[in-house]
Amino acid sequence: MKLKICGLSRPSEVETCINNGVDFCGFILNFPKSHRYINNELANKLTNLDKKKSKFVGVLVQPSKKELEKFSKLNLDYFQLYGNYNDDQIFQIKKDFNKKIIATIQVKNKEDVQNYEKVKNSADIILWDSSGYEKSLSWDYNLIKSIPFNGKKMIAGNITIQKLKDLINLADIVDVSGALETNKVKDISKIIDFVTHIKKINDEN
Repeated sequence: MKLKICGLSRPSEVETCINNGVDFCGFILNFPKSHRYINNELANKLTNLDKKKSKFVGVLVQPSKKELEKFSKLNLDYFQLYGNYNDDQIFQIKKDFNKKIIATIQVKNKEDVQNYEKVKNSADIILWDSSGYEKSLSWDYNLIKSIPFNGKKMIAGNITIQKLKDLINLADIVDVSGALETNKVKDISKIIDFVTHIKKINDEN
């Protein structure tokens, strides 16, 4: 199981993730409503840190073409897109901006899970998330149980250490944010603790 930590906003957080082998570091780029949002100047600073083996992800909510153009200049490996996309649109974005794509499926009910069919050929990773955007909401992760592992199955939505053992049989990648915060700020000790737990679970499996 790989790990993405999202909503990073300080150099110390990003460096902690990199130095502890976190696979994906996520940055909220165009959603000011979130307390995890960072402006372009800070995003440029954070994404220019030496990422070693970590991948950098720009999280974008229904971005305009102008925004995609702006954020494509950052040192990002992936765009994570929230919105109603299909394969043709994602193939075009990949061609235009030379980024890999994490396509997000927001789950309110069982039927929503199947929306991945629209992007399964174009997305490098598919993320099933809650419908809460900046809120860390839980949902029934078991709804994606029947979708096969293929190296690009990611889940998010109020993921905690206590849930990890149940998730290893559901997803290739877990995406965590709120569980690593104290008073809405990323907590370095919580990041390290989470990484330690996920490594332990991987070793046991």
